[in-house]
Amino acid sequence: MSSAHPPINDPDATSVAAPSPHHAARWLILATIGLAQLMVVLDSSIVNIALPNAQSDLSFDNENRQWIVTAYALGFGSLLLLGGRLSDIIGRKPMFVAGLLGFAISSGLGGAATSFELLVAARGAQGVSAALLAPAALSLLTVIFVDAKERATAFAVFAAVSGAGGAVGVILGGALTEYLSWRWCMYVNVPIAVVALLGALALLKKEPRAERSGRIDTPGTIVVVAGLVALVYGLAEAEADGWGSATTLGFIALGVALLMAFVVIESRVSHPLLPLRVVRDRTRGGSFIAVAFVGIGFFSVFLFMTFYLSTISGFAPLKTGLAFLPLIAGVSVAAGISSPLVGKVGPKLPIATGFVLAAAGMFLLSRLGLDSGYATHVLPAFVLVGAGFGFVIAPGFSAATYGVDPDDAGVASAMVNTAQQIGGSIGIAVLSALASSAATDFLADKDPSGANAALAAVESYTTAFWWTGAMFVAAAIVCGALLRHGAIETDGDAPRAMH
Repeated sequence: MSSAHPPINDPDATSVAAPSPHHAARWLILATIGLAQLMVVLDSSIVNIALPNAQSDLSFDNENRQWIVTAYALGFGSLLLLGGRLSDIIGRKPMFVAGLLGFAISSGLGGAATSFELLVAARGAQGVSAALLAPAALSLLTVIFVDAKERATAFAVFAAVSGAGGAVGVILGGALTEYLSWRWCMYVNVPIAVVALLGALALLKKEPRAERSGRIDTPGTIVVVAGLVALVYGLAEAEADGWGSATTLGFIALGVALLMAFVVIESRVSHPLLPLRVVRDRTRGGSFIAVAFVGIGFFSVFLFMTFYLSTISGFAPLKTGLAFLPLIAGVSVAAGISSPLVGKVGPKLPIATGFVLAAAGMFLLSRLGLDSGYATHVLPAFVLVGAGFGFVIAPGFSAATYGVDPDDAGVASAMVNTAQQIGGSIGIAVLSALASSAATDFLADKDPSGANAALAAVESYTTAFWWTGAMFVAAAIVCGALLRHGAIETDGDAPRAMH
């Protein structure tokens, strides 16, 4: 096997590599990529807090409301692998620029939407743009930052932005909704995208075409997109129709079958959309699983705690967003601490530790009641959950892409984002069903009004938190068993552990 890639724990080894044309501007490029990633991540949460106002303005019913959120996840999650492969074939800069341009246009159209259908279409277009943008962004980091210490810093910044973006979206969404209009939750992306677009055009250099045939795996693309769309659609329908409905079970079964067929196709075609070598490595596979579980956690804590703080604690939209600041701080600090550890002890210890911390925080949240105070009950849990997320996501993002062949950097990056989005989609569907069932069971022999309605809501939220904590315990066990101990070094195209 080739040994062209230096060990992550030997920064001096990078000196023999040819200097990157982006080396001089690498920190400005990191800032540009960070802006783009912030926009992609915050759009997963910024619209949530504006939904009641948008619903009143555009007059759509409760059953359709979920599609404002789901349309983004469908466009994003189902096309990420294609976006990653296009990044490898066409080039990282063109895909990054195309994603930013698409995001700016679709956000402007969404803010100006005069109907439910137009808003859903704009959200779907945002998701498609994010699918082009996100793999190119992470892929650029992977190939630009090759020195171990600088790479650790870059991924710590990227992970902090990725981790904090959901909370930033809640804060920003609360402020914009409270003081301007829900439409500004869409318009705000336009200036962010324009600044990042100008930075990309000025700083990114044209790169040589990847040394492979410029062919798209058409059968694989069709099957995986159809499979992911069917799976996400089925999970979205579960909340409205229940897990036993024919629609829910049919689409989930179809999605699983198509994804299994996708694996078979990828093992046989000459130019696969997802080269199976990318996911066969234990370290990468474990990292993808870790990022998927973090996706579940982010969706859980932001969705259910937003409802708890606004409906039970009576917080205004902006105050609800600001309440998440300690969680953001926990993510940022822990990401900065844990990212360098990958080059010293590997991803196993920080990821397992992170899931244990996050589980402890979720179990604390499962003890919330009607009269629980923010400082005494919520704050300690937020600090633990934020620290846990930071310890998982920084090493997870770094280890999931380290050591991959440069021609596969885009698709490996896409797999990280796909794991986060699909993990979050699956998690929120399962947890929403569990929460709904808990509320129904609580009210079975009670008057469903007044204090009982509030108690049932709290029961639903705390049930979701308990199950999230249990999932994190399982994630700590699985990732602890799967990930290797010891600093990662590359052996050809795949990372391995040093003992």
